[in-house]
Amino acid sequence: MMAETFGSAVMLSDIVKKALYASGLLGLYHAVRNRRTLTVIMFHRVLDPTDPRWASCDPDYTLEANLLDRCIAFFKRHYTIVSVDDVIAARSTGASLPDRALLVTFDDGWSDNVDFALPRLRAQSVPGLLFVVADVVGRRLAFFQERIIGGWRLGKLKVAELIAALPGPTPAFASGNDIGDLRRAIAALEQLDDAEREQALEPFAAALDDGKRHMATSDELKTLERGGIAIGVHGKTHTPMTRAIDLDAELGGARAEVGAHLDGGKAPLTMSFPHGRYDAPIAERAHAAGYELVFTSDPILNPVDPQPGWLLGRVGFEQSGIVDAQGNFREDKLAMLLFRKTIRRLA
Repeated sequence: MMAETFGSAVMLSDIVKKALYASGLLGLYHAVRNRRTLTVIMFHRVLDPTDPRWASCDPDYTLEANLLDRCIAFFKRHYTIVSVDDVIAARSTGASLPDRALLVTFDDGWSDNVDFALPRLRAQSVPGLLFVVADVVGRRLAFFQERIIGGWRLGKLKVAELIAALPGPTPAFASGNDIGDLRRAIAALEQLDDAEREQALEPFAAALDDGKRHMATSDELKTLERGGIAIGVHGKTHTPMTRAIDLDAELGGARAEVGAHLDGGKAPLTMSFPHGRYDAPIAERAHAAGYELVFTSDPILNPVDPQPGWLLGRVGFEQSGIVDAQGNFREDKLAMLLFRKTIRRLA
């Protein structure tokens, strides 16, 4: 009975969402409430399911390529898409951003951004901003978290095996083998220092290598830049800034390293925090390191009057949150996710 009641409530909520969006009321709410805001969208990977990398990617951080097209069409319908240069100009010259401004960003530096995101953005004349991890430029292997997800998805790795390699007492979830158990195991690995983690994962080296190249090369970064995708920094090692041993290397050092890969060698003016982790002193140090705009993963909308702040929030979402049970894109779901976010200035 309880399950039936819950199912009915979900169905009713779904009907209400569709009706609100179809009636235009949700769009009107957004047009008025969010008029003088900047929405920054946070994507990661973009892949076509026919691509060999699809089988090993992390589904929580990957968007089907055709859905990027649908998202861009939605953004164009409800926002004015701007470039990062537009946002910087609004801070430095006092130029006003358009109403309901939106900036598209990507994190990490995946090679699939070149293969699938870039052509779609170019086809619709949409600028973007990619934050790249300095140490992974040109590297074939993905981050250890994604490699673990890939090994598990390909059936090469079981959670219990991974847990057994961890130092310390065995966690209570060690006997499970679902995605939740796997993510808890990854969280435990993230708490280890680099040497401990490498030692724990060394026996699984073959299982964690799908044989594909995942990270963008220096030439691909130049291709992105020439195609209208600005390049920013996502740290040096992808370590959370709150755990960084050498914060200067993660900030100013990474800025110089990424700049060396770009046309003209110019150091980027923007960065985002790996894993979204930071505190106020770290943000101030990033700003002092030469980044004119610093992006967080705080899911807020940014006020733009009298000008946008230098510390900005971003809104990310999983593919599962914008499609129905059959995988069909739902504009109303994306609208509900974006239009109601808190409006707040971070700095």
